[in-house]
Amino acid sequence: MDEAARIDGANPLQVLLYILVPQCWPAIATVSIFHFLWAWNDFFGPLIYIQSQSKWTLALGLQSFNGLYSQQITYMMAAATVTMLPCLIIFFIAQKLFIQGVVISGVKG
Repeated sequence: MDEAARIDGANPLQVLLYILVPQCWPAIATVSIFHFLWAWNDFFGPLIYIQSQSKWTLALGLQSFNGLYSQQITYMMAAATVTMLPCLIIFFIAQKLFIQGVVISGVKG
């Protein structure tokens, strides 16, 4: 399709914006979701680089919270739910593109 667009007179930027990016949009959304989840759940990187406890990520804060309230399961479940909410919100917002990428990759034609 990109060669056909070039024959029709499209420059490389138009080929990228109007032909390639719309076809790759489900894959871009999927990679974005996975990268967000990787960065959100990263534990050892922030543990190594961040010294101040006030700048800790939620994963580190949840571990510290576990040390303080390990006997109160209800507090731990509430903290884990709050930590997990942004991941669920991002997934449900991008669910249509994620499922579309899976469906298109399975189509043979």
